[in-house]
Amino acid sequence: QVQLVESGGRLVQAGDSLRLSCAASGRTSSRSAMGWFRQAPGQEREFVAAMHWSSSSTYYGDSVKGRFTISRENTKNTVYLQMNGLKPEDTAIYYCALSMAYGLWSVADKYDYWGQGTQVTVSS
Repeated sequence: QVQLVESGGRLVQAGDSLRLSCAASGRTSSRSAMGWFRQAPGQEREFVAAMHWSSSSTYYGDSVKGRFTISRENTKNTVYLQMNGLKPEDTAIYYCALSMAYGLWSVADKYDYWGQGTQVTVSS
């Protein structure tokens, strides 16, 4: 089993920066990728960012490219999402996820484990 715990979400102003954390525990050694998704009320879950674990290659959704950065800290088994230049449309619950599959890491169905989510609210 794998446990994922997100933290760092809060209310911020437009233009602010925020860093989300996702602490992973359990049987994580077989992971192929970790990712971040978000879901706003009444909308589908949206891909934000992903990192292929063995290569550290990163992937981003079009709406966050150039503003968000995914990174990792191996000693803490933690993945981060640095969010800069936040906009009101970034308001959502942000979820961390872990995939054991190969490829298509922008697709939510490719992920096997999910955290409980952390709320990010950006006021204008």
